[in-house]
Amino acid sequence: MKALTRRGLILINAYSALPTALNQSQRLKCELAALGIQADVVKNGAFPFLTDGNGNIRSRLADYDFCVYLDKDKYASQLLEKLGLRLFNSHSAIRACDDKAVTHIILSQKNIPMPHTMYGLLCYDQNAPVDKKYLDCVQGELGYPLIVKECYGSLGKGVYKADDRASLEKIAEAVKLKPHIFQKFIAESAGTDIRVIVIGGTPVAAMRRVSDGDFRSNLELGGKGEKFDCPADMADLCAKTAEILGLDYCGIDVLARNDGYCICEVNSNAFFGGIERVTGVNVARLYARHICKEIGYK
Repeated sequence: MKALTRRGLILINAYSALPTALNQSQRLKCELAALGIQADVVKNGAFPFLTDGNGNIRSRLADYDFCVYLDKDKYASQLLEKLGLRLFNSHSAIRACDDKAVTHIILSQKNIPMPHTMYGLLCYDQNAPVDKKYLDCVQGELGYPLIVKECYGSLGKGVYKADDRASLEKIAEAVKLKPHIFQKFIAESAGTDIRVIVIGGTPVAAMRRVSDGDFRSNLELGGKGEKFDCPADMADLCAKTAEILGLDYCGIDVLARNDGYCICEVNSNAFFGGIERVTGVNVARLYARHICKEIGYK
């Protein structure tokens, strides 16, 4: 077994330039350093992996004890695990959260309440029209307004609201070549949700996000955050959700319905800068401590 050298890798996207993303990696680097662990922030670029055709993986990123994986490159995460690195989060957990349809299927099979969902039919021909009977099924099942989501996307991007048949046809045409889902609109939570950060199976911080001018509540789209005291039933729901998906760390978006709470989305790389400012909770420190515990650092 490789001796622990107290050296970690924080891997970020090759093209990452968002201040919120860069803050995430630097905050974790500082909190790990405070615990005596050197962590290198590295962009997932310059082709860091090579398979030689004989079953061998070569990488410039192998000489670490663990990796905080802040990218969504499913190939790199799989290769890192095959090299023996402990990932935070794991390859399987990242894949489960990256695709909104996969997340919904996994959680719904475990009786986690989620919005009523239909799965978009994949189209491979730009010139093929969207079948009207197909949209008849969607509107008949979900009613208006309804939500259309591209399966891959974050920060509220790729999420649309169809208020009537004309807007549904326009959106369906725009997303037909991309994996997507249709969901029932939760009117009680229009423009608002609860973001809960879960670390090591424990909810550690929560904020209510509210938008005055958009059905989406993301801070990046102008939503405002306020501290929220997570009730026990919501905390239990979020803890169970994180456990099912095998997540060390995540941000879970919760919607309030007339019959209780439901899970909207799960983000395995949720930015924590906003929730730290709103709640005063040092999320980066808690995550760093969890990593140390899991790796066996004292």
